Amino acid sequence: MTQPTPDDVDAVRPLDAFAYHPELRGKIADPLTSFFRTFSIEMLIQRFPQMEDHRNWAYPDEVREGLRAATFANHPTGDLWVFGYGSLMWDPAFRFAEVRRAQVPGYTRRFILLDDKGVRGTKDAPGLMAALDRGAGCEGLAFRIAATHVEAETEILWRREMVGPGYVPTFVTALIDGRPQTALTFVADHDAQMIRPDLTRAEQVRCIAQGAGFLGTSLGYLENIVSQFGLLGIVDAECAALLQEVEAYLAQSETTSAPNVGSADP
Repeated sequence: MTQPTPDDVDAVRPLDAFAYHPELRGKIADPLTSFFRTFSIEMLIQRFPQMEDHRNWAYPDEVREGLRAATFANHPTGDLWVFGYGSLMWDPAFRFAEVRRAQVPGYTRRFILLDDKGVRGTKDAPGLMAALDRGAGCEGLAFRIAATHVEAETEILWRREMVGPGYVPTFVTALIDGRPQTALTFVADHDAQMIRPDLTRAEQVRCIAQGAGFLGTSLGYLENIVSQFGLLGIVDAECAALLQEVEAYLAQSETTSAPNVGSADP
């Protein structure tokens, strides 16, 4: 008997979104109460007045919606899979009917998204987050949005991921249980100023160690990636090594900045 593949629209779907990964229950934020559910540049400016400085960086509504329309212009209707490799893995903000472990060949997670807009870093102490770029392969999570929710939920997704230049919405092939499935994801836009593939390893470590903003720290972002992977039994050598280097940097910083209490002036 032929087993149904993820491409089969009429295949049996789980009633529980966490049926395949019960270990993720309680580890992914409720979309309906997510901070990103009502995310917009106007909301940010209202809550964080310093974001007014970045109003001109953000896409106007009509531009952002035009980008969304162009992305889906030639995409068939039906359920939509979305591949998350960063914060979408613990706070997607869109309603999903199913979450699955997935791997995307031909791309890799790279810490090249430099944030000086106040999200997880500032102009004085930029933070660093991940973008999907060409490479050997990337582990992450695939979320299935039911066809009836695609229009409303992708509008929310675009306000969150496409608030301004940084990513290119792209359809890729994700492997779910080894079977190919077309999925939407957000790939590094090398024309955007925020994408910085030129950063040295030392600069990456320093930005992750020091970056903080209204969403938290860049270190917390990296820790969340490693934590989600730990629940799934995934060992991402690059993320683990980067986290270890950041922790060592912070430990060294604390040592060099600590007062010398072992001696006193004569």
